[in-house]
Amino acid sequence: MNILNEFDLRLGDEQVSPAWQRQATTCLEQEGIVFFPNLAFVLKENEQDLLSAACNDGKAKNVSYNCHDHTLRGMCVDDAMKHKLLTMMHRFNEYACDLVHTMLPEYVSALQVGRTSYRPVEVYGRKSKSYKKDDSRLHVDAFPANPVQGRRILRVFSNIHPQGHPRVWRAGESFEAVAKRFLPRVKRPLFPGKFLKCLGITKSIRTPYDHMMLQIHDRMKADKVYQKEIKKREIAFPAGSTWIVQTDCVSHAVLSGQFLLEQTFYLPVTAMLNEQLSPLRILETLSGRRLI
Repeated sequence: MNILNEFDLRLGDEQVSPAWQRQATTCLEQEGIVFFPNLAFVLKENEQDLLSAACNDGKAKNVSYNCHDHTLRGMCVDDAMKHKLLTMMHRFNEYACDLVHTMLPEYVSALQVGRTSYRPVEVYGRKSKSYKKDDSRLHVDAFPANPVQGRRILRVFSNIHPQGHPRVWRAGESFEAVAKRFLPRVKRPLFPGKFLKCLGITKSIRTPYDHMMLQIHDRMKADKVYQKEIKKREIAFPAGSTWIVQTDCVSHAVLSGQFLLEQTFYLPVTAMLNEQLSPLRILETLSGRRLI
């Protein structure tokens, strides 16, 4: 299947056909990217001054918004700009939720809304303190401090670059191929997941699944030969476009781009059309044991 599945959805389109909805859901579960080349998240006139890398505090990669308590993290702005930034990110949260409800109705009742991020800093040339944080290397998503405990990571992205610069990714091999390659390199955890939570290292219990995914993430990024030689495809997402992808199974790297909005959702595997396609079930099959 072609990894990029295009849908000509535009602002103002409130309904789509059941065929489109099923196609989009199937695409995501088969490690594809649901791409809307003509669906833009449009900033308001008074939000244009948010298109500045200075919004970021320089400590975190992104500005982060929590829609549950309406808090922001990672920004370096005055109170007036903070309010404007919060309002814009809240609007994007609603935009992403509406899009997912429109395109993926079979997931809606089970979806859990995570954080919203704004990424105003240019990716190209950015130096990371650790290879583990270098997203220009192929990886699948896994979170050290926020275990997902088997849930899928579904993300909505919108490129809002004002000068029309694309967001450029690379996509690598299938998750099953990644898992077969790196699972033998996974080391046993040093400490139980409950212990990590008690120490405050994680916000919830790190399951064997989370440990495996984090190890695979780190091993992928650490393997320079793999990064250089594995077959990959370059994808340019133009400004004014939106896309949905499950980043826990799509091997991806970010090469360049600035001014991106992203909304994270979590989905229990039992809500999938075919949960056997999830990283959880694939890893359980390959390891021969339950992981949550």
